[in-house]
Amino acid sequence: ADRAEVRTMLIGALGCNFAWGVIDGILYLMGCLAEHGRNFRTWRAFQRAPSPEAAHRVIADALPPVVAATLNSAALESIRQKLLELRNPPRRTHLRKDEWLGALWVFVCVFITTFPVAIPFIFMHDVPRAMRVSNAIAIVLLFLTGYAFGRCADYRPWLTGIAMVVLGSVLVGMTIALAEDV
Repeated sequence: ADRAEVRTMLIGALGCNFAWGVIDGILYLMGCLAEHGRNFRTWRAFQRAPSPEAAHRVIADALPPVVAATLNSAALESIRQKLLELRNPPRRTHLRKDEWLGALWVFVCVFITTFPVAIPFIFMHDVPRAMRVSNAIAIVLLFLTGYAFGRCADYRPWLTGIAMVVLGSVLVGMTIALAEDV
């Protein structure tokens, strides 16, 4: 009975990994489509700008604030002139091959990074013990993810790692509490 239960847990864990990979890949594609839409709206606003100064505002608003703050009127006018020379305006609905490949890469990354949580169910036949080891692996992964995010975002890596563990633990606790009520 324990082996069947462990196999069921393993299939469930791998199914969750697969599902999250698909969901995150789709969310990546949705983000790409949103970016296309934003670019199209910016292009349309640029084309409809009633004056060069209004076009400068559209251009500056499309740039990161730190970049826009460094550009003077002459630089914005130079950009405006180059944009006027464009023949093909940005499209909003077409997903490019690299974006589809990006979504596939997101799926692979999510599946691979969540796979270690399923490993205990491959090698252990005691479900409660496999669950504890799986949870420990998940906590370590949460910390490492938070630490890496903290470094990338220029936050305090250790504090961000601990915050990820706390947040993940709270979310798991809420999930368990909700599942018990069902």
